[in-house]
Amino acid sequence: MTMPLPDLTSLLAGLGLFMLVASVAGYVLQLWFSPEGDNPVIENLNARIRSWWAMIILMALALLAGRVGTTLLFAFASFAALREFVTLLDTRRGDHWAVAVAFFIVLPLQYWFIATNWYGLYSILIPVYAFLIIPMIAVLRGDTERFLGRVAGIQWALMICVYCIAHVPALLNLEIPGYAGRNVMLIAFLIIVVQGSDVAQYIWGKLLGKRKIAPSVSPSKTVEGFVGGALSAVVIGAALSWITPFGPVRAGLMAFVIVIAGFLGGLVMSAIKRDRGVKDWGHTIPGHGGFLDRLDSVIFSAPIFFHLTRYWWSLT
Repeated sequence: MTMPLPDLTSLLAGLGLFMLVASVAGYVLQLWFSPEGDNPVIENLNARIRSWWAMIILMALALLAGRVGTTLLFAFASFAALREFVTLLDTRRGDHWAVAVAFFIVLPLQYWFIATNWYGLYSILIPVYAFLIIPMIAVLRGDTERFLGRVAGIQWALMICVYCIAHVPALLNLEIPGYAGRNVMLIAFLIIVVQGSDVAQYIWGKLLGKRKIAPSVSPSKTVEGFVGGALSAVVIGAALSWITPFGPVRAGLMAFVIVIAGFLGGLVMSAIKRDRGVKDWGHTIPGHGGFLDRLDSVIFSAPIFFHLTRYWWSLT
């Protein structure tokens, strides 16, 4: 696969400049309002900025490495996310075989099929075969206590942490006329739009947020924050149309669709955390929580973005 180095390096340089401005702003805010490190808001902001630097550098290296690097990065992200999800499930000894199959057979196979562009299998491996095989394996252990809930938890852990996330590197497999060798930019578009919307929703929510959307699920999400974030995402998407095959209007519409999916997906993930009685999925990423806390919006938007692009623009 030929990498679009001029476009990609320009985009990464822009992100680097943005992060440099954010780092300087965070440093100035700390000097003014938290010289002793006693302002939790400022300290959390700077922790997030440092984590964003690490994530952007890691993502940049993976994208520059091409198909192999990108696939391995998201395979690792799926493994880490699956571990976070399974840790919160009410599993029993009778589930150990099923969990082992999920980690060490289903997950590697999903990414192998994506790496080899076997669409017929990576599109149905988990929602068909894994959904059938997981309860078959679990029932062999003979533990029927809370069987349905335990098996469903493992099945949906695979759907959320492996199947959905795997649709990000699957974008590399699409054959789009006039776009050969540039598919990596689709991944950049998806990540920047979704994460940019998350940041914009946070900022608009802090500035104008009053009416809560789902206070029992996520008290910090407001109508004003969501609308501001969605509109900001449309602007970001349209502005990034030069890295896509869509054109400005369609890029803006695509951004709007995936942001809606990402927002609702984020609420779903928040509801699961509330059900499990935790604030964050993990503590791997300072200022952000776990992998699932950072990927929750991408998880639900990635499959929709992939299939919309495949249906309307791809030859495959």
